[in-house]
Amino acid sequence: MKTDIEIAQETPMLPVAEAAENFGIDADDLELYGKYKAKLTDEALARLQEKKSGRLVLVTAVNPTPAGEGKTTVSIGLTEALNRLGKKTVVALREPSLGPCFGVKGGAAGGGYAQVVPMEDLNLHFTGDFHAVTSANNLLAALLDNSIQQGNPLRIDPRRIVWKRCEDMNDRALRSIVIGLGGKANGVPREDHFIITVASEIMAILCLADDLQDLKRRLSRIIVAYNEDGDPVTAADLKAVGAMAALLKDAIRPNVIQTLEHTPAIVHGGPFANIAHGCNSVRATQAALRLGDIAVTEAGFGADLGAEKFFDITCRSAGLVPDAAVIVVTVRALRYNGGVKKDSLNVPNLEALRKGCANLEKHIENIASFGVPAVVAVNAFPTDTEEDYAVIRELCAKKGCRFAVTRVFAEGGEGGKELAEQVLDILDTQPTQYHPLYPLDMPLEQKITTIAKKIYGADGVAFGTGVKRTLRRLTELGFGDLPVCMAKNQYSLSDDPKRLGRPTGFTITVRDVYVSAGAGFVVALTGDVMTMPGLPKEPAAWNIDVDENGRITGLF
Repeated sequence: MKTDIEIAQETPMLPVAEAAENFGIDADDLELYGKYKAKLTDEALARLQEKKSGRLVLVTAVNPTPAGEGKTTVSIGLTEALNRLGKKTVVALREPSLGPCFGVKGGAAGGGYAQVVPMEDLNLHFTGDFHAVTSANNLLAALLDNSIQQGNPLRIDPRRIVWKRCEDMNDRALRSIVIGLGGKANGVPREDHFIITVASEIMAILCLADDLQDLKRRLSRIIVAYNEDGDPVTAADLKAVGAMAALLKDAIRPNVIQTLEHTPAIVHGGPFANIAHGCNSVRATQAALRLGDIAVTEAGFGADLGAEKFFDITCRSAGLVPDAAVIVVTVRALRYNGGVKKDSLNVPNLEALRKGCANLEKHIENIASFGVPAVVAVNAFPTDTEEDYAVIRELCAKKGCRFAVTRVFAEGGEGGKELAEQVLDILDTQPTQYHPLYPLDMPLEQKITTIAKKIYGADGVAFGTGVKRTLRRLTELGFGDLPVCMAKNQYSLSDDPKRLGRPTGFTITVRDVYVSAGAGFVVALTGDVMTMPGLPKEPAAWNIDVDENGRITGLF
């Protein structure tokens, strides 16, 4: 069986300008990064905003498992299938982080015959957007420490610095460090921390900003620390905004590549949904909506994380109205949620499948709570049986949700036609009733509790020491009307990653809260979720190499 990279390397690509031409993108609309990658120009983006918007389809999933669900694969395959059915469709995806590529998760180019290419470029450095975010983040950190070193004119309290450095790699040794050692010339010693680049507030800002001016406004509001009186110190106070924007001026423009079937794909931004809001940039989604009849986008991890944040944060921020949702699931994932170990997931087990369907059932309910019609898409594997599909189809019928089997991994767009037909029927016959989960004027504590109870199924929320006091202070500072971004492990509906399926009788523990004032949301940290992942015992980096001809191997 061919690997993803072998399929991608064997499939001829069109020049990106040629692939984009059929969707009304002229050569002058593109800033080329070689032959197969490009960025949309600001002029093209402005012109697109004058066009009529198409229909928006969100792809989400059940809670992820070690077996993988294939959400990106289905997003790409659905896009290809819709184009085969005569509906001009563009997919808008996130860029992958280097950390997971060298760790365990894998890339973000899709898989099999439902990929975007060039997959090696996308998964490794692409157009440098993540490097720009990392540089802007760490410039702000450097200016912060320099201000303290140079007499501390802003009276920053070193004990209340909240801005962290970042890098786009899984490096657990940098989670908690001490900086400024070695004498007076090396800065003021203090404890510091690293987060992964995708968890940086600047990544969230990049993905939520309307344009360069909005980007600068958002950057100016970033809170880096508090002064001796307890008042916020911002990036604007540090005079950092102009230089940060200069580093990000190219990164804010969406990237254009292509699917294996030569339809344009817009890939831009990459916040993780377990520690950030988990959606590609609103500029990319808005462009996709105006380039065709339908835009397909995805949100990270399950409907408890990425989809909830898409509906409650991204759609509100960008004025988006989703018309339909696709919930991706695999038989193997449901067996896993039903108690089957990873090495036995290919063995038929209807009892475990029925038990694991409880997880899918909750995600169907979660999407319905936003008023968006949905279809469950079973990403087919060779070890599936018709009996397996009958069990899932029965659950969907019970919940009033559509059902389709998709074989896009093996067949590309042709294998996604059943799903595409269901999506088109939703768009034609089931008008969306989209609405956010909570009003913005709801108190922050109540917003957190609402998400925990209605989306996770928790009995309630336990707030750690000082958390309620911090929520009150954030409200006093004017942040009470912001939406909430829950940072939670992705593997379970609860904050305990070992509680699979549909757990009951649990409480969500919020150990800390802080405001991402530039991004425009309040973050609630739950359980033991990490903002800097670590590498596994056998990292994927061991298998990656490049031959004497410069051809990359072992990349998935």
